[in-house]
Amino acid sequence: MKPIRKLAFVVNEEKPGALELGRTLMGVARRTGIRLKFTARFPLPPGYLQGFDACCVIGGDGTLLGVAREASRARVPIIGVNRGSLGFLTTFSADEARAHFSELLAGAYQVDHRLMLDCSTGPGLHDLALNDVLIKDANTSRLVHLEVFADQELVTDYSCDGLIFSTPTGSTAYNLSAGGPLIHPGASVVAMTPICPHTLSNRSIIFRQGIKLRVYNRSENARLLVAMDGQRNLKVGVGSPIRIAVSRHTLPLAQRLDYSHFAVVRTKLKWSGASIETPKAH
Repeated sequence: MKPIRKLAFVVNEEKPGALELGRTLMGVARRTGIRLKFTARFPLPPGYLQGFDACCVIGGDGTLLGVAREASRARVPIIGVNRGSLGFLTTFSADEARAHFSELLAGAYQVDHRLMLDCSTGPGLHDLALNDVLIKDANTSRLVHLEVFADQELVTDYSCDGLIFSTPTGSTAYNLSAGGPLIHPGASVVAMTPICPHTLSNRSIIFRQGIKLRVYNRSENARLLVAMDGQRNLKVGVGSPIRIAVSRHTLPLAQRLDYSHFAVVRTKLKWSGASIETPKAH
């Protein structure tokens, strides 16, 4: 990749060691003559990343999710350095960042473009999600009655605690906790997973990338909550369907040249299986 000459830093000061690590990495960048920008506030305001080559996010996956919308719109790759817990998105460890930051700034990284979801709940009510869109009752944990259409075809009616619409990237988040499938990030699909459905045969459904999904609230006297990446909520217009589709925007995510998705999954989910050399084909 091209060397990074203009770099924005977003640091979650609440994460132990994040600010100190940010100062260290900014020192490395300054010594190579890189133009810097720093903030500890996120989500980012519109236009914050315009004109920058990359954005280094130091924190947890939640910190990165707070930057994802702006980075996708500005087409600026995110370098995620983990100072949180799991770190599925912030794939660089603190030690890796300290040891290899100069090489990374010189272009020793690859960019993976992650699918995002576009959600609309009415006129002027619109947002993007990198992980998932959650639909549930706005005030309580009671059952909701939701009707789902894929393009013009009825899928089914759900009586459940809610529905999760997940990207492949978000398949390791709420979707996985609700019993949904793990999906490789390179797959161009959307997963719909019901939360505690009353019909036991209701299971996750995988939709193709070009699908146009609509969800109608058929619950009596219930308002819906639509949560984007677990961080932002959309109001639902009265009688308006919730529309979900794959966005034209993708998130550019910077990764090590030797990045392995399944190595990350094995580590984070504590799967068994040692990393061994791939057998050569005969």
